[in-house]
Amino acid sequence: MTAFRDLKDLMAKATPARSGDLLAGIAAQTAQERVEAQMALADLPLRTFLSQALIPYEDDEVTRLIIDTHDAQAFAPISHLTVGDFRNWLLQDETDCETLAAVAPGITPEMAAAVCKIMRNQDLILVGQKCRVVTAFRNTIGLRGRLATRLQPNHPTDDASGIAASLIDGLLYGSGDAVIGINPATDNVPQVIKLVAMMAELIDQYAIPTQSCVLTHVTNTLAAMERGAPVDLVFQSIGGTEATNRSFGIDLALLGQAQEAALALKRGTVGHNVMYFETGQGSALSANGHHGVDQQTCEARAYAVARHFKPLLVNTVVGFIGPEYLYDGKQIIRAGLEDHFCGKLLGLPMGCDVCYTNHAEADQDDMDVLLTLLATAGCTFVMGVPGSDDIMLNYQSTSFHDALYVRRVLGLRPAPEFEAWLQRMQIMRGEGAGFRLLDELPPGFQHALLGAP
Repeated sequence: MTAFRDLKDLMAKATPARSGDLLAGIAAQTAQERVEAQMALADLPLRTFLSQALIPYEDDEVTRLIIDTHDAQAFAPISHLTVGDFRNWLLQDETDCETLAAVAPGITPEMAAAVCKIMRNQDLILVGQKCRVVTAFRNTIGLRGRLATRLQPNHPTDDASGIAASLIDGLLYGSGDAVIGINPATDNVPQVIKLVAMMAELIDQYAIPTQSCVLTHVTNTLAAMERGAPVDLVFQSIGGTEATNRSFGIDLALLGQAQEAALALKRGTVGHNVMYFETGQGSALSANGHHGVDQQTCEARAYAVARHFKPLLVNTVVGFIGPEYLYDGKQIIRAGLEDHFCGKLLGLPMGCDVCYTNHAEADQDDMDVLLTLLATAGCTFVMGVPGSDDIMLNYQSTSFHDALYVRRVLGLRPAPEFEAWLQRMQIMRGEGAGFRLLDELPPGFQHALLGAP
């Protein structure tokens, strides 16, 4: 049997193969070494992760957050288990949604990452499907039998008419209940305010029960709120180590300040989850902030940061970072299922940008597979991009039609408040699996689009 240097080495060697860990020089060199690591990891008591920090407590505020906020009472029912026993416990029929929700505060990211490494894809789907995390702002996200979408109307020059065209197009396909979220091409405070105001006007004009977000740096959003901008959600990319977050220009205190500012605006109507986070395997390695920890475990640690701020949405942008970290469709599919599983297990409203860059060994068929698997696993939301091709960020994601496909095949529906609005606006009709688009332009949009009286 192979000897492993420490817990960090064991975790890295047990991880299913991916290019990022090879790039970092920490991956198993052979399939045999990987299996030996997985067997050793399966025999490891879960309690080990409470006494052996992968990144030292004194060196990293994310480690301190994980340890200081750990709920010993929630952990008690599983505290006697090994990682392998934990997998078996998760897969038991008796371990239901309520049981998983009760233990979630007692599960550390490292525990979730460890058990993930010894699970097959079908295991990740089964357990993910049992986890239900419900959040709310102007509508309710994460209910069973629902799949929300982020309407992503990006434009390479932030042209208002171009954004509006994509926005209306998405709404007419039933997209946008998770959030209407724009990545600004010009990232400065005046432009943020302009885009926020534009979306707020549209939401108010048509009384749409959804929320908007400009995906800018948190400091820009804070400045926009200080100038009176009608901000719904605060966005920020986050990582699983203090060094990674420092590379993003953030720390936990800054995120807390932004959360307080957004809550003070009281713009939510059915709930008050005001944060929107995005993550992705490989970000810590890219920032040289991984401390020798494998990328899947670093990703799970980012979920501890997200969990602390009670977000409305968390999105793993799974294939966006490129083939240096996830080489091909097989690795992207596995990573998407891992991220969804770990996030849900830790109590987060996990969505996924089912995506890839054009220099990765992946294609739209791979994304169809991942989309279908994630929707089966109870994914909270996916992206809605015109034609699945984001012309500003230059990557391939999922389209409005893709969301319709998976809703139709699996009998999934939009968020309930948004669904009622779609029916009221005569965009869709029917109930349950029979919920369908109408064949003609809805009367409520004829004036806006055609100039009809």
